[in-house]
Amino acid sequence: MAAAGSGSASAELVMGWWIFGLLLLAILAFCWVYVRKYQSQRESEVVSTITAIFSLAIALITSALLPVDIFLVSYMKNQNGTFKDWANSNVSKQIEDTVLYGYYTLYSVILFCVFLWIPFVYFYYEEKEEDDTSRCTQIKTAFKYTLGFAVICALLLLVGAFVPLSVPNKNSTEWEKVKFLFEELGSSHGLAALSFSISTLTLIGMLAAITYTAYGMSALPLNLIKGTRSAAYERLENTEDIEEVEQHIQRIKSKSKDGRPLPAKDRRALKHFEERLRTLRRRGRHLEFIEKSCWTKFCGVLRPLKIIWGIFFILVALLFTVSLFLSSLDKALHSAGIDSGFIIFGTNLTNPLNMLLPILQTVFPLDYLLITTIIMYFIFTSMAGIRNIGIWFFWIRLYRIRRGRTRPQALLFLCMILLLIVLHTSYMIYSLAPQYVMYGSQKYLIESNATYVDHKGNHTLSVPKKCDADAPEDQCIVTRTYLFLHKFWFFSAVYYFGNWAFIVVFLIGLIVSCCKGKKSVIEGEVDEDDSDLSDDEPSMYSS
Repeated sequence: MAAAGSGSASAELVMGWWIFGLLLLAILAFCWVYVRKYQSQRESEVVSTITAIFSLAIALITSALLPVDIFLVSYMKNQNGTFKDWANSNVSKQIEDTVLYGYYTLYSVILFCVFLWIPFVYFYYEEKEEDDTSRCTQIKTAFKYTLGFAVICALLLLVGAFVPLSVPNKNSTEWEKVKFLFEELGSSHGLAALSFSISTLTLIGMLAAITYTAYGMSALPLNLIKGTRSAAYERLENTEDIEEVEQHIQRIKSKSKDGRPLPAKDRRALKHFEERLRTLRRRGRHLEFIEKSCWTKFCGVLRPLKIIWGIFFILVALLFTVSLFLSSLDKALHSAGIDSGFIIFGTNLTNPLNMLLPILQTVFPLDYLLITTIIMYFIFTSMAGIRNIGIWFFWIRLYRIRRGRTRPQALLFLCMILLLIVLHTSYMIYSLAPQYVMYGSQKYLIESNATYVDHKGNHTLSVPKKCDADAPEDQCIVTRTYLFLHKFWFFSAVYYFGNWAFIVVFLIGLIVSCCKGKKSVIEGEVDEDDSDLSDDEPSMYSS
C-alpha cells in the first residue's frame, strides 16, 4: 500500500512539473510573437531579437515557478493537517531543494541578462549606428560599458552576502559583532547574496510598475471603451491642415520673389512648415489606407466586443486595486511594524483574491490559470502604459514603442522594463494573497478544548487550522518563493509603501484617462522623426 501511495504521489508530482513544461513552450511562443510584433522590420537585428525574446521568457518562466512551488508544499499534507505517508523529511527536503535550485538557476540567468547580456547587445548596436566604426571597435566599446554593469552586479552580490539578516545584541563587544557578521555570512550559502540582488531589481521593477502598469490599468480598458476617432473625419481635418500649411509656405516664399534672401526667422519658419507638411502628407497616406482597409471595417464589427472587454478589464483593475488596498490596510493595522517589513500574522481583513487563490489551489492547475492570467494582465497593461507614455530618462524621451517600428535598442529597453515588472509581479501576488504565497493550502493540527473518550481513556481533540506565521516550523513548510521575497525586511518595507504609491498612481491615471478624448485611429503610426521610407513598412492594420 505504501509503495502504491508513493507511486501515486510521484505521478501527481510529475504531472505538476509536466504542466510547468507545457507552460514553458507556451511562454516561448508568446515571447516570440510579442517581440516580432513590435520590432522594426526595416531595422531588425537577429541578436537583439533573440536577446529580447530570451530575457522576457526567462522572467515569465520564473513567475511560472511560483504556483509549482505552492503546489508542491501544499501537496505534502492532507486536508486534515497531517503529512502524507510518503512526505518524510528526506523527500520533503529533496522537493524543496529542487525548487530552490530552480530559483537559483533562473535568478542567476536573470542577473546575467540584466547586467551582462542586454547591456552588451544594447551598446553594441548603439556603436553600430556610427558609420565609420569597425566591428572590433563596437565590441570593445560595448564590453567597456558592460564592465561597469558587471561591477554593479558584483557589488550587489557582495553587499547581499555581508548584510546581516539579524541585528546583534547592542551590548555585544566589537569582536562579537564581527563574529556575528561572519556567522551570518557562512549560514547564507549564497541565498542572501542572490536574494539581495534580485530584491534590488524587484525594487526597480516596482518603480516601473508604478509608472507604467498603474497607468496602463486605466488607459487600456478606457481606450477600448471609448474607441478611436473616425478615419474619414480625421482625413478631412488632415486635408484642411495641409491646405493651411501650404498657404503659410507660399506666403513665406513670396517674400523672396524679387531675389532678396529670406531673414533667418523666415528660413526657420519655412523649414518648420515644410517638415510639418511632410508629416501631414504621411498622415494622409496612412488615413487613406485605413479608410479603405477591410481590417478597419472588421474592427467596426467587433466594436461591441471591444466595449465588453474594456468593461471587463476596468472591473479587473478595480478588483486588483481594492484587494491591494485591503491587504495594505490590513498590514497597516495588524502587522508587526516597519522593522519586520510589515509582516502580518494571519489575515484580519480578507480580500477577494486572498479568498479565491487558496480555494483554486486545491484543484491544480486552476490557480496556475489565475496566476498566468494575472501576470499576462500585468504584461498587457504595462505595455499599454509604455506605449502611451514612452521610455523616458527624466524629461528626455528616449524611445517610442510602436508596432512593427520599434528600433533594436528600444526593443531591448522594452523587454528590460517588462522583465523587471514581471519580477515585481511575484511580490504583488504576495501582497494580494500572503497566506497563499507562504503556505498554499497547508493546515496543521492544534488542540481544542473539546475531548473524546475511547477504550484508552480521555483524549484532547485536535482540529486542523490553516497555516500562518504562528504555526510551528516542523508543521508548515514555507515556500521557497517567500524566502527570496522576505530575506531582507527593509525591501519588504519599501514594497509596502510602493503598493500605496501604485494605488495613488492608478487613481490619478483613471482620472486622466477619463478626461482624455478618443485616440487617433493612427495613434503611434506617424511621428515627426519618421522618414518617408517608414511608409514602406507594413502597417499594424494590414495584418
